[in-house]
Amino acid sequence: MRFSTRPLFCLSFAVASLLGASLAQAKVCQKPIYLTFDTGNMAVAETVAAILNRQQVKATFFLANEKTFRGDYSLDDGWKSFWQERVKEGHRFGSHTYDHVYFLKDVPENASGDARVQMKPEFGANAKQVKSMNGAEVCAEINRVNTRFQELSSRPLDPIWRAAGGKTSPRLLAMAEQCGYRHIGWAPAGFLGDELSSEKFPNKVLFEKALQSVKPGDITMAHLGIWSRKDAWAPAVLEPLIEGWKRKGYCFDVLPVSPAKAKPA
Repeated sequence: MRFSTRPLFCLSFAVASLLGASLAQAKVCQKPIYLTFDTGNMAVAETVAAILNRQQVKATFFLANEKTFRGDYSLDDGWKSFWQERVKEGHRFGSHTYDHVYFLKDVPENASGDARVQMKPEFGANAKQVKSMNGAEVCAEINRVNTRFQELSSRPLDPIWRAAGGKTSPRLLAMAEQCGYRHIGWAPAGFLGDELSSEKFPNKVLFEKALQSVKPGDITMAHLGIWSRKDAWAPAVLEPLIEGWKRKGYCFDVLPVSPAKAKPA
């Protein structure tokens, strides 16, 4: 009995063609954009997650224990399943300081050479109070997110962090590097404007600006919800923006990271 090999050949050829096309597409995509999201009030967290999942896009999230639109906090147990799902999807995670602590200024060194920085937490027991912190205290604040994230997700943070408001100094960066955290800011064009006034910067304007100005290799920054904007940015802008960048041949990835190398004291 003779069996025709033509169907098998055609199937093999089709699979090979699809695989070749996929590999070729992957090789062509050499223009990455790095999407990053800070926690904020979490009002559009599920919307952002759904868009990223639908578009098959990976992002990097910077976590702080911020008050949410539900009245709880973004690292409370009520958000456990949300963070666990993002871990399963293969996103990346960094610290945004536990109490969303703002850097104010370097403190002049005392006679013993004790280096300190002035910081002001937005949340927590010392909210709105100016604190003088040394390197160990800065590291502890950054690491609090790592400890809590492991409790929620059974996964440590990646060795990256972002200061509240992106405000830093060389001293503050060096303090964080001593405990292995590299600071990640964003490109000027990557500021997507979701915290700006809706009246002065409507979603259409922000969409056009980001579509035209963000370039390959840029790190972008938005939030999972923000108190200061009336018309939420993400539901109207994020997906059309991703699709527009894709049409330009841009691709998306999590940030490439490695632990910061501590400098000699």
